[in-house]
Amino acid sequence: MRFRAKIVDLACLNHFSRVINTIAKLAKTCTLRLTVSKLYFILSDKVANGGVSMWCELCQGNFFDEFQMEGVAAEHNEIYLELVPENLSRALKTAQSAKAVKIKLTNKHCPCLRVAVELPSLSSSSRIVTHDIPVGVIPRRLWNDFREPSVPDFDVSIYLPVLKTMKCVVERMKNLSNSIVIEANLSGEMNLKIETDLVSVTTHFKDLGNPPWVSEDECQSSAQDRDLESMAEARIDIKKLQQLLAGQQVNPTKALCNIVSKRIVHFILLHEDVSLQYFIPALA
Repeated sequence: MRFRAKIVDLACLNHFSRVINTIAKLAKTCTLRLTVSKLYFILSDKVANGGVSMWCELCQGNFFDEFQMEGVAAEHNEIYLELVPENLSRALKTAQSAKAVKIKLTNKHCPCLRVAVELPSLSSSSRIVTHDIPVGVIPRRLWNDFREPSVPDFDVSIYLPVLKTMKCVVERMKNLSNSIVIEANLSGEMNLKIETDLVSVTTHFKDLGNPPWVSEDECQSSAQDRDLESMAEARIDIKKLQQLLAGQQVNPTKALCNIVSKRIVHFILLHEDVSLQYFIPALA
């Protein structure tokens, strides 16, 4: 099992850092899945326990100048590692003006991702700062726990308003309640509501647009037969929503959410070469 990669281009490096910072804000620990063409950061708290789950996918070719890996076996050419993203984020903070960053899987005393940051120096010899980030190697028998979550059979899918605006609204609301209701319909309208014994506040968004989902087997039929005006809603933990909005360091080109009434809200944030899915289960 081997992995080594190198980033030389500063723009790619800064972009990669922003992605890792976002993930560090969303997950204390996560699984890093490495394949020949992609990296995945996966958080699969069991939704049944009220946990959120996350699936972030990056094409390695858009970030790395060199990328070599050999998985656990020829027919399973992948590596699954458990790590604390905050540690990787910290290591990359030292790399903001680096000439190059090398990442390598090592195993001295325990398995580690070694991040070697080559910094520019005035003399001919360069300064290299290395960070060893401990990782756990996830055995092959557990890989099935980290499969891509399927898009739920939603009632409504809608584009999100500007995330900064949404973040401001949610931050104000979180001082008033622990939960928030997201509701939306197929006419491009979305409301964020909180209701307590003392206060009820609603923010309305209009003309957001609804994504055109075309499914192979028409599995999104529940959305197709809906009355365009009727709202689908889910009440979720406001802190988990705020965490998603506050963590965004990669400005997505498209952001949408799918609501399965009273069950789950599924967010999809797309940037040219990064896609992030985030599932927040509804509160009972």
